[in-house]
Amino acid sequence: MERLNVMNEIDTIMDTYCMDCLLKKALAKDKGKRAAHRFCIKECTVGEQIRLLGEEMNKRSH
Repeated sequence: MERLNVMNEIDTIMDTYCMDCLLKKALAKDKGKRAAHRFCIKECTVGEQIRLLGEEMNKRSH
């Protein structure tokens, strides 16, 4: 997958699932933005997919 395609896919996923995520908003309100971000990266299945796509993009750049 080309970098541009990967970036477009990440943008699409974030626009579809992350923009209006109630869980992220609730965590940010209750525990702060840092805790919400940590949840998204470590525990959320959508965040996991984004992370894997980012790794794929990094492989392509080297």
